[in-house]
Amino acid sequence: MSQQRARAVWALVITSVAGFMASLDNLVVTTALPSIREDLGGALHDLEWTVSAYTLTFAVLLMFGAALGDRFGRRRLFIGGLALFTVASAAAATAPGIDSLIAARAVQGVGAAVMMPLTLTLLTAAVPAEKRGMAYGIWGAVNGLAVASGPLVGGTLTEHISWQWIFWLNVPLGLALLPLARLRLTESHGTGAPLDVRGTLLASGGLFGIVYGLVRGPVDGWTGPVVLTGLFAGAALLAGFVLHGMRGRDPMLPMRLFRSRAFAGINAASMLMFLGMFGSIFLLSQYMQGVLGYSPTEAGLRMLPWTGMPMLVAPIAGILSDRVGGRPVVATGLFLQAAGLGYLASVTSVDASYAAQLPGLILSGIGMGLFFAPASSLVMSSVKPGEQGIASGANNALREVGGALGIAVMSSIFAAQGGYESAQTFVDGLRPAVMVGAGVVGLAGAAALVIPGRRTGAPANSAPDEAPRVLEGAAH
Repeated sequence: MSQQRARAVWALVITSVAGFMASLDNLVVTTALPSIREDLGGALHDLEWTVSAYTLTFAVLLMFGAALGDRFGRRRLFIGGLALFTVASAAAATAPGIDSLIAARAVQGVGAAVMMPLTLTLLTAAVPAEKRGMAYGIWGAVNGLAVASGPLVGGTLTEHISWQWIFWLNVPLGLALLPLARLRLTESHGTGAPLDVRGTLLASGGLFGIVYGLVRGPVDGWTGPVVLTGLFAGAALLAGFVLHGMRGRDPMLPMRLFRSRAFAGINAASMLMFLGMFGSIFLLSQYMQGVLGYSPTEAGLRMLPWTGMPMLVAPIAGILSDRVGGRPVVATGLFLQAAGLGYLASVTSVDASYAAQLPGLILSGIGMGLFFAPASSLVMSSVKPGEQGIASGANNALREVGGALGIAVMSSIFAAQGGYESAQTFVDGLRPAVMVGAGVVGLAGAAALVIPGRRTGAPANSAPDEAPRVLEGAAH
């Protein structure tokens, strides 16, 4: 094996495993939530934060983490992010209470935000231009497997060992990857552009304020001073972030990109899809255990027609998008997922059979699979090659923001209409929340129709001299 090929193979292995760890922790907690609640206590809003603390810090620091790697060295920052993620995973596994678990999850998100965007940058730099399409495909498949297996892995470990092992799992993987990354990855730097600290603070503060207000609203009342302060201050900070992106120098997310219908459409669709999907999985995984009486493993297995379907459908979606373009495939997928969620909401009851739920799970899974494959190509083809890094980082960040908002919004609806008091009150809250999720995913399908009908690009076609910058998340 030549030295260049060996370097590419090692880069693919290291970055794929690191990406698997970061992606797995998005949904691995969902099937463990009832066990965490029983062991550590906590109300609905505490359970929300065990998921949202990770997705929120991950989302708001994603582009900043990539920019840090661009400035101070991608391998160096990748190793730092991986080490932080590994230590935070151990802290989560040993958390003595719900508050310390939430804090550890937030630190996990910081580590993932530094590590995750640099996986693609390091992979791009190590793989020859003509091989990048295949490398991206393998990397994407591994990350898709992590998302699909998250509820099942979490459920299996929770049932047969303990919920703490969903976090302990990361520790040996991280300890194995750290020396490999130091020895097998090549250091590289980007353009050395200034870090957008102001933009990061505005986005972080704004999103935290809004999510905090949504999470606390059902508990403290929507007119409570803390809730109103969080919502209004968050909205004001996000407005400041938009103005900064329009007028600031070297913003992390230039607002001019949204003048493109393709960029605006696919990003709106991505954020809305994750909003509806994450919120629904958060509640439905608890419904399967708390109401229908399935064990954590059984719940994870029964969700596979939804979460695992993209592994089967994504290759077909890729072929279809090559023939008819990405827009119709993405829009069809979103409308199918919306229909699936609407069906699930309609059949939800205290004694619903799995056979009654299965059509909705399959429809949602097919829809998710049709979305994922062409969406990345639509993002990358919506901007110039030199801006693909910013575009990729922005899309990933907006997806994570959608996930955090989805859990907050749909849990608020759940709490307002029902609760944990009995099986019936849980169903009373779940049904309208999932119906709202279906409507939001339907709006995502409408947003996808805004995208112009054009040929979907492929990131593998990037010019060789663009390699160090492509997909890095925030290079300018």
